[in-house]
Amino acid sequence: MSSIKNFISDDSIVQKIWGKDDIILFLFGACAAEFALNKSVDWLYFTGKLPNDPLGRLFSTVEYARMIVFASEVKAFQTIDYIKQIHEKVEYARDAKIPDWAYRDVLFMLIDYSIGSYELLERNLTAEEKNEVFTVFNSVGLRMGLNDLPESYAQFKIERVKHLNENIIYSHFTKDLFQKYKLHLGSNRYYLLLLVQNSICHRIVRKKLKLKYRYISFVLIHFYKISRKIKFDTYLKNQFLPDEYKARIMALNRH
Repeated sequence: MSSIKNFISDDSIVQKIWGKDDIILFLFGACAAEFALNKSVDWLYFTGKLPNDPLGRLFSTVEYARMIVFASEVKAFQTIDYIKQIHEKVEYARDAKIPDWAYRDVLFMLIDYSIGSYELLERNLTAEEKNEVFTVFNSVGLRMGLNDLPESYAQFKIERVKHLNENIIYSHFTKDLFQKYKLHLGSNRYYLLLLVQNSICHRIVRKKLKLKYRYISFVLIHFYKISRKIKFDTYLKNQFLPDEYKARIMALNRH
């Protein structure tokens, strides 16, 4: 009887990254900023799910990614195919095609901010580990049938900058989404979100959003990293996480 093959190995750096709640939270914060700037964000407004529940909609994207990372190869492919089917239904309802670059942008975000979040809170990744992160998410794109995907991490870095220069813009959708973030989070949590985004988002994203106080961001990160060492971070997360997301976020930890 043949053993079940995992989508990625248990000792993969990708599982280490996606198995810690705070790393995912930082990644989540960065993606929230870039989603709001993306020229294709109108697709997420089309269904009404993003403006009505922006945190839940973004969190579902993160949860789908984790389902893939920690699944067997068969289950991972089923999840990827299901995601593709969901988007095809939206395309049918709108009678239009989501551009390939919009899908690539999401993959590029997951690659970039997976690496950035881990390096910010843990340690610098080796070139081999960065390439592994790229390979895992690139394979998701290949399964979805996307065209013009980069063939190496080095090529990805070039394409990443090109995509950001071409595909993000501060629009009325951006303004509306950030207002929704503030409404759902409250002023204090919203300010923390901006500090997190300032510490991890790509420089092009920070420039578009005119994020300030980068020094304060890094002071905050330094304090949080100390809290992790003295086991105070759980208390901090309990104080600042929205009640409706506490259980879901704590469940992100895998040991």
